[in-house]
Amino acid sequence: MSEKKPFSFELKTTDGMARRGEITTPHGTVQTPAFMPVGTQATVKAMYPGQVRELGADVVLGNTYHLMLRPTAERVAKLGGLHKFMNWPHTILTDSGGFQVMSLAQLRKLDEEGVTFQSHHDGSRHHMSPERSIEIQQLLGSDIQMQLDECIGLPAEREEVERAMQLSLRWAERSRKQFEKMGGVERGQGLYGIVQGGDVPDLRIQSAEELGKMPFEGYSVGGLAVGEPQAVMLKMLEVTTPVMPKDKPRYLMGVGTPEDMLESVARGIDQFDCVMPTRAGRHGLAYTRYGKVNLKNARHSEDPRPLDETADCPATRDYSRAYLHHLVRVNEGLAGMLLTWNNLAYYQTLMREIRQAIEEHRFEEFRAKTKEDWARGDVAPYVWS
Repeated sequence: MSEKKPFSFELKTTDGMARRGEITTPHGTVQTPAFMPVGTQATVKAMYPGQVRELGADVVLGNTYHLMLRPTAERVAKLGGLHKFMNWPHTILTDSGGFQVMSLAQLRKLDEEGVTFQSHHDGSRHHMSPERSIEIQQLLGSDIQMQLDECIGLPAEREEVERAMQLSLRWAERSRKQFEKMGGVERGQGLYGIVQGGDVPDLRIQSAEELGKMPFEGYSVGGLAVGEPQAVMLKMLEVTTPVMPKDKPRYLMGVGTPEDMLESVARGIDQFDCVMPTRAGRHGLAYTRYGKVNLKNARHSEDPRPLDETADCPATRDYSRAYLHHLVRVNEGLAGMLLTWNNLAYYQTLMREIRQAIEEHRFEEFRAKTKEDWARGDVAPYVWS
């Protein structure tokens, strides 16, 4: 068995602000820019772990909030850790649980110490502090862990944005101390700080600068894609990434659509996660090089063509639109399985092509061509001769 390597990041090349790199963790390497499929409850919905890996995923995401409630982090640790539990021997990133506490939990009370909340499952009471969040992530055994932060929705008043940003900075320090206390550095794991500041440029810059003074292995941009227009998100990236450490990975949390990712890579982001490709697949929506294709639409009911005959993915290439439309309309489970497979395949293909374009210093050309293909839209309706 090969020796496990500690966390590291190598920036291999750049093309404008777009970056091509490689993250090394105890469970393997992650080629960046990278899309991380979301395995909220220790599973990427409707997919086998082997399928997810075959599509090109180097890392998946697990959710601290959900896993602390069911089956509990202590039980996962007893069963050998999250990698063994979900049969994923590659890199795992866990989020801190903060976003879910703010958005899902009932009757929550936030103060300097942390957040007290009731489970959305059964009303049981729990307390999440920066220290407890790290403790849970250490029990899960993830390779990349996140500080606890406060993520607020937008729009919001500047005073409220600043309060949450300053609290997140204080929680960052506490998260780091707990991470080091529990031996995360010795185990070769990485802890990321999270830039907050809402849609206020100077607060974003201040947050990034203060976090940059702390010894994190990577840095995330949080609190975006929470209700603001895409233009606002991209503007915040334009002011934030230039002041983030250049020699550490940059992770835009909870984003997003293929266009969001393409535009964010152009602004210096290395990592992404989003439930969109899996959730869309379960609701009859396919992502392709032609843009989005709604399989609920009756135009597909007699179309014998696949979603994309040039694709490598069997779900994309080997099943007719008519069949997929039928599965969606009769609510068969196979519909979600095939369309999730297609969507994750497209996301990973897009990231692979982005990496290649950066390596060959033609990212802007690739970006323009890809957006042109999306704008052109899906193929014309099939006409029987």
